Amino acid sequence: MFKAILLMVGLFTTHSIQAQEKWTFQSEYLAQPDTVLVFRPKAYSENEKFPLVYLLHGYSENYKQWSQTTDLQKLADQYNFIIVTPDGFTSFYINSSINKGSRYEDFFFRELVPKVHQSFNIDEKNIFISGLSMGGYGALRYFILHPDYFNTAGSTSGALEINYPNFQKVSQLFWQTNRMTEDLAKNIGNPKTENWNAYSISTLLKQNPDFKKPFLFDCGTEDILYPNSVVLKAQADRLKIPVTFISQPGSHNTEYWNKSIAHHFVYFQQHLN
Repeated sequence: MFKAILLMVGLFTTHSIQAQEKWTFQSEYLAQPDTVLVFRPKAYSENEKFPLVYLLHGYSENYKQWSQTTDLQKLADQYNFIIVTPDGFTSFYINSSINKGSRYEDFFFRELVPKVHQSFNIDEKNIFISGLSMGGYGALRYFILHPDYFNTAGSTSGALEINYPNFQKVSQLFWQTNRMTEDLAKNIGNPKTENWNAYSISTLLKQNPDFKKPFLFDCGTEDILYPNSVVLKAQADRLKIPVTFISQPGSHNTEYWNKSIAHHFVYFQQHLN
């Protein structure tokens, strides 16, 4: 069971936003507390059901990344969506088979999801998830493995193909170390003995042939992870999954995500049931 501490906080970001709810979970599935921000639309009422969007952050970032990237309160008000941004640490949002303190998928579905539904009047036909980079991977992973919970999903600049040589290049580019692959190895094992590709989104689609639900993903053409999205688009086409892929100029940075996430909210609005 979890212990959730509910606080009202003012967030220090580059955006002018209202005070929001901040939850801290002492989870049996995670070695460290998980912090979650919640943005409710101004029109929120207990007498009405509201759509829900989970936004997952990227590797090396935290629960504050999305609120520092775009004005989440403005998006919540504009679309009348509840927005939830948890802390995924460097977990890639998976259950580690070797690290008992990093069972993130269990935390998400067994603790966070119930808490969200206990706290708010959620329209269960309209639950969405998206994320950037590592979070884009997590969003599509959860959507494929839990299609009955989510209406649809999105990914922006997704780290979608779990590939050791490629991730080494990414790690060296951004941090000049192998920190990214070293963190992944702690959760999924040594790449010399374990098949990292088994975790790739394209592999998950192969393993779930009945999955045919539409989703959105995008990536900037100058992004080092752009080939990941190209692989996924080809795989989705082969499997006849009706995906929407947006390819546009941009790199792996906040400027790109600030613009790209707007497309996701339009897409989610278009798919409301």
